[in-house]
Amino acid sequence: MLYSTLQKLLFCFNPETAHHLGMLGMAAAKATHLSGLLAGEVPDSPVEVMGLKFRNAVGLAAGLDKDGDYIDALAAFGFGAIEVGTVTPRPQPGNPKPRLFRLPEYQAIINRMGFNNRGVDYLVEQVRKSSFQKNGGILGINIGKNATTPIEQAADDYLLCLDKVYAHASYVAINISSPNTKNLRELQKDEALDDLLGQLKTRQTELADQHGRYVPLALKIAPDLDETQITAIADALRRHRMDAVIATNTTLGRQGIEGSPYVNETGGLSGAPLFEKSNTVLEQLVERLAGEVPIIGVGGILKGADAVAKIKAGAQLVQIYSGFIFRGPELVSEIAQALTTS
Repeated sequence: MLYSTLQKLLFCFNPETAHHLGMLGMAAAKATHLSGLLAGEVPDSPVEVMGLKFRNAVGLAAGLDKDGDYIDALAAFGFGAIEVGTVTPRPQPGNPKPRLFRLPEYQAIINRMGFNNRGVDYLVEQVRKSSFQKNGGILGINIGKNATTPIEQAADDYLLCLDKVYAHASYVAINISSPNTKNLRELQKDEALDDLLGQLKTRQTELADQHGRYVPLALKIAPDLDETQITAIADALRRHRMDAVIATNTTLGRQGIEGSPYVNETGGLSGAPLFEKSNTVLEQLVERLAGEVPIIGVGGILKGADAVAKIKAGAQLVQIYSGFIFRGPELVSEIAQALTTS
């Protein structure tokens, strides 16, 4: 009830302003020990994935805290994992505004943010200040390429980011599936994907030796893939022994929001309309991976039953984003409890 009142106030502002105010409010709630009033009871239900021990299977997807400014504030709501980013080697402003659109009647969001962030060095400093991992939390750092980096040199950006975040992450997510950076999804194609994953896994081995610690790599893929593409990606994931796959990012499709005034806005669609499409990719991955690579299910989780459906379909963990905007911190508790009793 408290969050629904706060949400009405926040939704009076444009989406980016509301996001900024909402994050500041979460930080204030943490500082005044009021986070529990918003979140409710979150039961511990430990699960081990990628060799990491999560206190529960509920994670926050990348995109909400791009620069790692609010890790501890978000942790107070009981997440089993928090993924920050997407971060790029150099700071960049992202795409021109307006670039974020709320569709509350559809429980959906369209964004074309374009990896706006302060750069990897800033994020690393924020992670260093956080106590989340020191307290047993699992922190994922999601990395991407700068918009001005030619797609042929994309691997250089990913490797640079991996070098810088490796020592500070519980796992690293490789984002090649955002629809808002030109040509980025080309990296999901056969030869490009094979080359990128090969370079990343080689660097991961070198960094593991250097730091005396193995940090898993998870690949985040798009929902807009056909069966042939999913099969090729699954083969690449197994061939390169990737530690996990995150299914899925936002969609370019507009099914389910045809009546919205924002239907023709470009960008990625997330929220309830993404649920079935992301589940289709999830189910096909489960079949093709045959348990060899863990799957993190994300896309359209607005209630506990949605998360249960993804776990039953074969995901080991779930992540939320749009659901957190529309339902608030109580969704973390609802999902954790639903997964405990399912």
